[in-house]
Amino acid sequence: EVQLVQSGGGLVQAGGSLRLSCAASGFTFDEHRIGWFRQSPGKEREGIACVISGNDNIYYADSVKGRFTVSVNDAKNTAYLDMNSLKPEDTARYYCGAGSFRVTGNGPHTQVVITGLKRWGQGTLVTVSS
Repeated sequence: EVQLVQSGGGLVQAGGSLRLSCAASGFTFDEHRIGWFRQSPGKEREGIACVISGNDNIYYADSVKGRFTVSVNDAKNTAYLDMNSLKPEDTARYYCGAGSFRVTGNGPHTQVVITGLKRWGQGTLVTVSS
């Protein structure tokens, strides 16, 4: 069965850290790249980090650059999003997605484009208190 199972998340104070996990089954992250997205109430889902298909560079949105890190443990077939120096504005439901991604635009107009999606994780809530 093809699925992505997320874990981690929760409530943390501003300045704290969290690790989100995204365990894959039925495929590997060599076959389908990892992307991390988040959605706050009343806002559209935004791509905050992804492994770019074709060159495997890792993209980070300006809002998380320098604070968040994407990694993959091939042996565990699990991807991670390490989040440090968390801010209240990071509060959102976070989703991992496996598929193919590219990045378009520049500066504040840069966005992640999903060119092929294998599966979404179920989402996990991250709440950062001030």
